[in-house]
Amino acid sequence: MRQNILAATFFAAAAMLSFAAPAEAADRRVEIVNASGRTMMEFYASNVSRSSWEEDILGNDVLRAGRSVVINIDDGSGACRFDFLAVLDGGRRVEQRDVNVCEISRYTVR
Repeated sequence: MRQNILAATFFAAAAMLSFAAPAEAADRRVEIVNASGRTMMEFYASNVSRSSWEEDILGNDVLRAGRSVVINIDDGSGACRFDFLAVLDGGRRVEQRDVNVCEISRYTVR
């Protein structure tokens, strides 16, 4: 009987840990810093497994030069690696491939 209780306790604890890990892993908050000297008109972050860009994260907003914004770059897949694309005023594009958002907290566009 005691072994059954210990086994049940072990499995319950293991189940709780497995549920806690994905929630913690889904925190993909990254501060996007615009150090380009131009207004950022669009910003995209797409999972590296995608062949096209996801929607513009800024939407109707812009990110002025010298400003920053914190974005949670979580697409629900649990992925850590994303490709970034910033489109600046005047059409200049700044692209960075394979950014590990699980390891960084700040990304600077120059």
